[in-house]
Amino acid sequence: MNTNSLQQHVNEPTRGNNILDLVMTTTDLSINGLEVTDKIGDHQMIDFSLEVQDPNTRTQHKQVLDYKRPNFELMKEELGSHNYEVLMNNKNAEECNMILKDKISTATDHHIPRKRIRPTNNPPWFSQEIKRLINARQHSYRRLKRLSKFSLSIGVM
Repeated sequence: MNTNSLQQHVNEPTRGNNILDLVMTTTDLSINGLEVTDKIGDHQMIDFSLEVQDPNTRTQHKQVLDYKRPNFELMKEELGSHNYEVLMNNKNAEECNMILKDKISTATDHHIPRKRIRPTNNPPWFSQEIKRLINARQHSYRRLKRLSKFSLSIGVM
């Protein structure tokens, strides 16, 4: 769960001596007053409150990697400077993955600059190209609607 940034909040048994009912959140969410209470059938009920941020409140700026201005040559040099055989000697696959992920993350932080962007309410797939196409469609629709009204008013059609 830690590798997926999830946190499990139930630490008491919910059925017999077993923890079967889980409350898992990302680490940035806050759970308050979690308690295992009365039984419902053969399970015990979990009572808690969840603090969430209002989705309409937006932060001013967000920092993201600027992939238009990377220094891939220096990044390649930094990643190539490690002796991975020595670093990963006698490690299992998960440990090797963590080492490699750490090295790539460090190189990314060093050689790909960050830029500040203003967050939007648009989903990640909603690109500038899609926005441009929707605006063009709306423009064409309004134009056709105006022409249709004009045609009807002069008796053509």
